[in-house]
Amino acid sequence: MIQVEGLTKDYGARRAIDQLSFHAEKGEILGFLGPNGAGKTTTMRILTGFMPPTAGVARVAGYDVVDQSLEVRRRVGYLPETVPLYHDLTVYEYLKFMADLRNLPEAEERVDEVLDIVHMVERADSHISSLSKGMRQRVGLAQAIIHKPEVLILDEPTIGLDPAQIIEVRNLIREIGKEKTVLLSTHILSEAQQLCNRVLIINKGRIVAEDTPSRLQARLTGSGRVTVQVKGDDHDLEKQLAKVPGVLSVSHNGIGEYEIETASGQDPRSQIAKTVVNAGVDLLELRSVGMSLEDIFMELTRDEPQPPSMSEAEPFAQTED
Repeated sequence: MIQVEGLTKDYGARRAIDQLSFHAEKGEILGFLGPNGAGKTTTMRILTGFMPPTAGVARVAGYDVVDQSLEVRRRVGYLPETVPLYHDLTVYEYLKFMADLRNLPEAEERVDEVLDIVHMVERADSHISSLSKGMRQRVGLAQAIIHKPEVLILDEPTIGLDPAQIIEVRNLIREIGKEKTVLLSTHILSEAQQLCNRVLIINKGRIVAEDTPSRLQARLTGSGRVTVQVKGDDHDLEKQLAKVPGVLSVSHNGIGEYEIETASGQDPRSQIAKTVVNAGVDLLELRSVGMSLEDIFMELTRDEPQPPSMSEAEPFAQTED
């Protein structure tokens, strides 16, 4: 439903995105990750028809974002980081206004439907100015899906929300993502790990990794890690653990704590447990430690790009993330 090939965008002398190519299918939530200034918002603005690319091709629901921009906008729901709300309107009035702008048939019925989807029926008559940030975010999500778009593009949908509100919005996105294509930009890496079928990491305008979170972990970790905690401290245990087949190294991290690096493709945990027990030491904990998405992100985006100077970038490019 989203097909991007060689997408490039220049702001004067500064190249914000450089030869991006990726895809996202129906029923898939694609996480779009990267540090500030990496080019995420620029890419989203291009995909929603807000601005043209300098070069390359982007298709949304089969339509070209430049040559068939109106068709793309009919099929895309967009939730920007700052939700465009009219605070003097009630929730119902605002959604009805958005439905009328899109010339939706039976607009009242559709407004009722989306209010139910985002769990805002009881606040339909509340003025938007009186809503909490979490509720305003739900109203923003409602306007993004009111026209039943095939593709949903969400820019930091849970930013500024409290833990309970974050869970609510994530559940909504998870349900919506079963039937639509969702491109989700987020700085909360655990959110991407929980929600996304695949993640795409962008840095300095280029894609540096694209895969499922689990496959990224397997590709980048290479070796495995096991943490062992025992009761007391046996200085001979470290030497014995180092002799276990498949163990590459053992480090003593404190009283009764050992971190063991294991060879790729091997799982010596059972032999490690036997070694501890045979040494007459009480085993309190033994667990595998995988490379987290945060570790992967930091490894791939170590050198953050410098922000553009005033002479190099257009005014709206300064807020690019």
